[in-house]
Amino acid sequence: MKHLSMACQATVAVLALAATTSAQAQLARNSKAPVDITANQLELVNSQCSAIYRGGAEALQETSRLRADQLTIVYVKAPGGGPGNGCSSDLLRMEATGSVFYVTPEQRIRGDRAVYEAQTQTLTLTGSVVAARGQDVMKGERLVVNTVSGDARMEGGGRVRTVIYPGAKPETPK
Repeated sequence: MKHLSMACQATVAVLALAATTSAQAQLARNSKAPVDITANQLELVNSQCSAIYRGGAEALQETSRLRADQLTIVYVKAPGGGPGNGCSSDLLRMEATGSVFYVTPEQRIRGDRAVYEAQTQTLTLTGSVVAARGQDVMKGERLVVNTVSGDARMEGGGRVRTVIYPGAKPETPK
């Protein structure tokens, strides 16, 4: 009975952690809004301070959206904490895999994998990356976006390609 109670407490602690820590993520530029995460399934791995969302996983913050087949949230381990209770409330990173889409009011980006690093507030997309703003399109193998400043860098496995339509008005992504 005592073992079951401790397991329930650990699960409740991780669920509370997921609810509060998500607000520390920075998917939307300069936002303090909470991050709302949904999926078909959630697996909590207390020993690794992680939550794995599978099946149409989607993280929303204000008007920014990160979508993927799987989204793994990793929290910072608490100093001196043991298994099941050693997770802090600080977000370390989010990892998105499979059909990754990052959409903001200004742009649409897709790739095979994305990693958001909370400490540097950067989102790195890899694998046949395509970024679009209005009609303008940029392609490469790796895109690094600072979610605070909006600065970005595209790298190619060979060459980066950009197609620009001068004078075209930006469209709102759908």
